[in-house]
Amino acid sequence: MSHSNFKSGFVSILGKPNVGKSTLMNALVGERLSIITSKAQTTRHRIFGILTGPDFQMVYSDTPGVIDPQYQLQENMMKFVRASLEDADLILYVVELGEKYKESGILDHCIEMDTPLVLVLNKIDKGVGSQVEDKMVYWKEQIPGIEIEPISALHQINTDHLFTKIKNHLPVHPPYFPGDQLTDKPERFFAAEIIREKIFLNYKQEIPYSCEVTIEDFKETDDIIRMRAIIYVERNSQKGILIGKNGESLKKVGIESRIEMEQFFQKKVHLETFVKVEKDWRKKKRALKRFGY
Repeated sequence: MSHSNFKSGFVSILGKPNVGKSTLMNALVGERLSIITSKAQTTRHRIFGILTGPDFQMVYSDTPGVIDPQYQLQENMMKFVRASLEDADLILYVVELGEKYKESGILDHCIEMDTPLVLVLNKIDKGVGSQVEDKMVYWKEQIPGIEIEPISALHQINTDHLFTKIKNHLPVHPPYFPGDQLTDKPERFFAAEIIREKIFLNYKQEIPYSCEVTIEDFKETDDIIRMRAIIYVERNSQKGILIGKNGESLKKVGIESRIEMEQFFQKKVHLETFVKVEKDWRKKKRALKRFGY
């Protein structure tokens, strides 16, 4: 392929928690790379989705939702956000229909940068009457000259138009990654994310936020993947809740995770799960480092 007019670049997807950043990235890349649940803060890492076409390569980073650093963990997450802006060729700032403009936030930081910026107005399928048009007018009044794309990532409304716009913004550059690569993350990362998603869906309150999942063993043969997952919690009481009566709760998470993993990896999966207590891991820098934050 000729590189003379090949376009390639890094696209950062930013916005508050739950505005649909992960859904948008998955709509653009076409693979379910980021876990999607309705709880804030499910995306803790910068996940790259890589999309390569005959004459372009888009490298997406899906940054953690922009939040106040309450825990050490969240401060480390904000570092990811700032880092992803530094190498971006284009910033997609995602807002949802009901959202208001807040000054002095990350959005203002994006506006001040030289990087091209597109404001993505998501969830337009929920719009009533002239709400979508009114919102477009509202944002243009708040930020004169802003480029706005109204879309529904979930229902893929207008995402092809956004796709074209992204491509137009990319600089002429050879590809950064091999053409068949979908992400910069190893397979065991996705295995851990799938388990983490099931924990988010099955438990209430603080349990999901107190859990971290690591895959200790990942052995793959032609017909099966065998893996051992360890779920770390902060306290013994949480361990009890996670395991549940007669181990029922943990078993349910294990079964749901395995079913989804078999879809994701297109292969039989044998999964063992264990729960360990790592006291106050969220507050401990060393533990955070070990978990890759």
